[in-house]
Amino acid sequence: MITVDKIEALAAKKIQEGNNYIVDISVRPGNKIIVLLDNDKAISISDCVEMSRYIESNLDRETEDFELSVMSAGMTEPFKITRQYIKNIGRQVDVVTKEGNKHTGKLISADNSGIILETKTKEKKSKQIITNNINLEYSKIKETKRVISF
Repeated sequence: MITVDKIEALAAKKIQEGNNYIVDISVRPGNKIIVLLDNDKAISISDCVEMSRYIESNLDRETEDFELSVMSAGMTEPFKITRQYIKNIGRQVDVVTKEGNKHTGKLISADNSGIILETKTKEKKSKQIITNNINLEYSKIKETKRVISF
């Protein structure tokens, strides 16, 4: 059986060669392997192809058949690791807490324990814009996604 640990070890060897990093690896029933990659600047299709070829060349289809997908974590996917939060400092994000509260604002900072989000609300009576900084620990965050605006 192909395991996440085995794929993670292979991907980690390949990652050492560049600026890419692993966001997530999963092995689903039927040996369907999914590897999500990212980069602090931008991930390219050739980065995904290189990783796919590397992993595939280190697995034996004669021993165990598998399906392999290597792709970018994508702008619409939720953040999964701290490095994605750091990459998106200064950008607008939507954060949903485990309590079900939704916050939209500018990601001000991120470290190993949590994030600081700058939110703005308009006061009804005076129509003033009030800026608040919200500190959120990762353990309290259910999902964070980048806000894409055109």
